[in-house]
Amino acid sequence: MTNVWCVRADGGKYTEHFIHGGYAGIGWNEIDRDLSAVRTRDELYEIVKASYPNVSSPLVIGNYVGQVGRFLLEIAAGDYVITPAADPELLYYGQVAEDPSYYFATTDDGCPYRHRRRVRWAREPLRRGEFSVAFQNTMKAALTVFAISHEDEFLEAIGKEVRPQRRYDPYVPVLEQLLHLDPKEFEILVGHLLTALGFEAEVIGRTGDGGVDAVGELNIGNLARVRVYVQAKRYKPGSKISANVVKQLRQAIPFGGQGAFITTADYQDKAAEVALEHGYPRIGLINGRQLVDLLVEHWNKIPPEFHERLGLKPGLVRI
Repeated sequence: MTNVWCVRADGGKYTEHFIHGGYAGIGWNEIDRDLSAVRTRDELYEIVKASYPNVSSPLVIGNYVGQVGRFLLEIAAGDYVITPAADPELLYYGQVAEDPSYYFATTDDGCPYRHRRRVRWAREPLRRGEFSVAFQNTMKAALTVFAISHEDEFLEAIGKEVRPQRRYDPYVPVLEQLLHLDPKEFEILVGHLLTALGFEAEVIGRTGDGGVDAVGELNIGNLARVRVYVQAKRYKPGSKISANVVKQLRQAIPFGGQGAFITTADYQDKAAEVALEHGYPRIGLINGRQLVDLLVEHWNKIPPEFHERLGLKPGLVRI
C-alpha cells in the first residue's frame, strides 16, 4: 500500500532546497553519522541517546527516535512525501525514489538537514484549500515527520487510482438538505457555524451589504484578533463560483479585514487565484464538501432547531 507522509522544511524555509535538490531532509544534526546501516528502532534508540548526552528525559529521546525512525525506517520507496511551502497555501509533493533512497549529505548546499531521502518532486504544487477540512487538519500536527491520513484523497487529487470505494457519497444527502434552507436560514446557519468555530459572529445580510452576509471576530487568547467578512450562498452541487463573484466580495472587505466565501457548491480555478491574490485581503474559500466537514465537526454546537429543520442527527445522517 502506498503511504503519504509530511516532512516539514522549517516552515517552508528549505522547501526550495528540497525541490531543486531532489530530496527531503530532516535535522537532528547532533546525530552526526550515516544511518544507512540502521535496521531497527532499538539500534536507532542507542544512537540517538548517545548523540544527546545532555538530554535526560526518556520522553524527549523517544520523540526524537519516533520522528527519525519514521523518516529512516518507515518511509518506503514509492511512498509520497508532502512538504508545505513558505506560502502556507501551497503543498509540494513528490515520490520517494527506489531504495537506497536515504543518504547522509556531506556537502553544503545551503540546507542544514544532512539526513536525506531522494524524492522525485512534481513541478506544480497543490493548494491546501482544495482538500477537505479533515485532510487539512492532519497537516496541523506539530511534528516534523508524520503520516498523512486520508491518503486516498491525496492520491485522487494527483490523478492516481485509489482503492475501490462504495458508490454511496455521504456528502450528497447533507448538501441536499442544506439546499432546502431559504437564503436567510442559510446565512443564520453560517453565523452559528462561525460561533462554533470561536468567532463572535453577527449575521448582517441585507440589500446593499456588498455581498457580506455575516461578520465574525476571533480573539485568540488576546494574542491576535481576526475580523472576517463572510458571504454565504447556496448553489446546486456541481456549480462553480466564478472569479468575478469572489472579486465582488473582496471589494466589500475593509482595510485590515479578511474574507470568507462559504457555499454548497465549488469554485473555478481562477476564483481560487483571486482569493489569494497578493496585495488584496485574503479570502478563504469553503466549498460544499468542506462545509459539511465543518458541520460534522461542530454539529453539537449548532442550535437544535437547525437539527430539526435539516432533519439530520449527529454524524449528519438523515433522521
